[in-house]
Amino acid sequence: MENYSVENINSKMKYLKLLATQYPTISKASTEIINLEAILNLPKGTEHFLSDIHGEHESFIHVLKNGSGVVRRKIDELFTNTMRDSEKKTLATLVYYPKSKIDLVKNSDENIEDFYRINIYRLVELCKYCSSKYTRSKVRKLLPEDYAYVIEELLHEHRKSEHKEEYYCALVETIINIGQAENFIYAISKAIQTLVVDRLHIVGDIYDRGPRPDLIIERLMKHHSVDMQWGNHDILWMGAAAGEPTCIANAIRISSRYANLDIIEDIYGINLLPLATFAVNVYADDPCKKFQPKVDSCEVNTKETSMIAKMHKAISIIQFKLEGDIISRHPEYDMNHRLLLDKVDYDKGIIRIKGKDYTLLDNNFPTIDKNNPFKLTDEEKDIVNKLVNSFKMSDKLQKHVNFMFSKGSIYLKHNGNLLIHGGVPLNEDGSFMEMKLKNNRYQGKELLDKMEKFIREGYFEEDKEKRQYGLDLFWYLWTGKCSSLFGKYDMTTYERYFIEDKETHVEKMNPYFTLREDENILRNIFNEFKMDYDEDHIINGHVPVKYIKGESPVKGNGRVFVIDGGFSRAYQSKTGMAGYTLIYNSRSLQLVAHEPFTSKEDAVKNESDIISSSVLVEHKASRKRIKDTNDGQSLQEKVEDLKLLLSAYRSGLIKEK
Repeated sequence: MENYSVENINSKMKYLKLLATQYPTISKASTEIINLEAILNLPKGTEHFLSDIHGEHESFIHVLKNGSGVVRRKIDELFTNTMRDSEKKTLATLVYYPKSKIDLVKNSDENIEDFYRINIYRLVELCKYCSSKYTRSKVRKLLPEDYAYVIEELLHEHRKSEHKEEYYCALVETIINIGQAENFIYAISKAIQTLVVDRLHIVGDIYDRGPRPDLIIERLMKHHSVDMQWGNHDILWMGAAAGEPTCIANAIRISSRYANLDIIEDIYGINLLPLATFAVNVYADDPCKKFQPKVDSCEVNTKETSMIAKMHKAISIIQFKLEGDIISRHPEYDMNHRLLLDKVDYDKGIIRIKGKDYTLLDNNFPTIDKNNPFKLTDEEKDIVNKLVNSFKMSDKLQKHVNFMFSKGSIYLKHNGNLLIHGGVPLNEDGSFMEMKLKNNRYQGKELLDKMEKFIREGYFEEDKEKRQYGLDLFWYLWTGKCSSLFGKYDMTTYERYFIEDKETHVEKMNPYFTLREDENILRNIFNEFKMDYDEDHIINGHVPVKYIKGESPVKGNGRVFVIDGGFSRAYQSKTGMAGYTLIYNSRSLQLVAHEPFTSKEDAVKNESDIISSSVLVEHKASRKRIKDTNDGQSLQEKVEDLKLLLSAYRSGLIKEK
């Protein structure tokens, strides 16, 4: 036992007295030290990394249930020589979708009681195997409350012991006889799903394109341990929830583009009727060809498509006008070249960009005053005000965004990994890109920290000036060149709608995305974030990995992993797959490639999965322990404080109670 000086104890006396209320005796403090020291030597828990989910809730939930193949891998390890492959598939499907699988078995000729009996024993063994790296206390906390006692009894009884075999079997038979087998299987399957992944990391972009980002957020809110690093699409919706008009216009435009206005109207209860009425009146005879939504066949009828196209065009023009106002307000954003409405000759239908004239594909702009093109009409102003109020008053959206603030950040350093959605903004020479914020210039880690501080003020601050500054920065993080979330120099939205020449559509990537292959540049980034170049990693999403073209998700000689492989259906034709995920357990890092998810029904009936391959990208010679993790550092600090408390008790500086 170390000796702690009286001076050391006195310097922490206020804190130690508080600690003493929790551990009021030497024996209680000693017991906790013993417990924590033991925990520090357990293997670190498995971490699961996903990114760029883009509203694809069914695929996301399936990947969450199977732990990117961890559940099946545990089954293979445990039942290597005792189960056929078909039985392993059935057991895995039962873990993923217990209710649906049981309903399917009930409708077959199979004896349901035998099915219950066989699989309860298997599920108990699997649960025991998955919980082996945790303390009993932690497992108890993670078990479903209704069946926690029964599951715990089964996990810790030794079936082979002659003294307990009858007790063990009686527990299982009673569960079946009193009609609780289904509920018990639901409970233990949920426990297994929870135990296989200790921490879930979402590396950005829950929102846009796919139909139900809200269901993804709701599922994350129930998760036992989750963090998220905001993506550019997330920050857009966070800005919209904060009431930033330009973010609102962008969010509605993208939802219109993908025929997904239901998320705004039906899910978040935001009234789009004023916009729809305005769009139909203003663009009554306009076919709005360039604004036709991207829809799957037969999902939206012609009349509905026409309405969405008109709304799409109306909100796009409002967006371009609003962007003019925010760019003019912030010369430090360096975005004057994105002011395009005043570069149009509306009589001739041409636009001049970088000294070259382009004919517009659409020249019907009834709401644009050619002498003051960025000015909103009175009706547009009214629509914007109503939308701002509606977004801010959506209880469900505010609940979701509050959760994203509480669990999220621009970047996270955790257990030797730097998680950041896009990348660290760099100049062409590899130096950190610099930006002026509130009269000071920042770069690298400090720039990201300041940006996060200001957008939090934009959402939570009551001071009008601070709030407005943060609100504007939400939009900049969506589309600005110094945004670590966006990662490009420009967003060429206007050009894609109105100019045929695809050269104007190109969005130049930040040099980070090529320079992350350069060892010297990577060393600078690792140093900036105080990371170990030989041991640590950077994990990015944002840029889809084109697997179909042979592109690798492993960059920088194994120091950078890119896990956006096309979760979104909109990207899968370009990537040739349905996304990468990353698994980091106590011994290895594994990249998992996924095939497109068909449906829950297919997964249950045909016992299909979406894991196409798992690649071991790094293997540790020695197992990582909890003491090697961020949580372990916190536990070690607590151990030191408890040892200090013991010395205080023994020296009489604090009295036992």
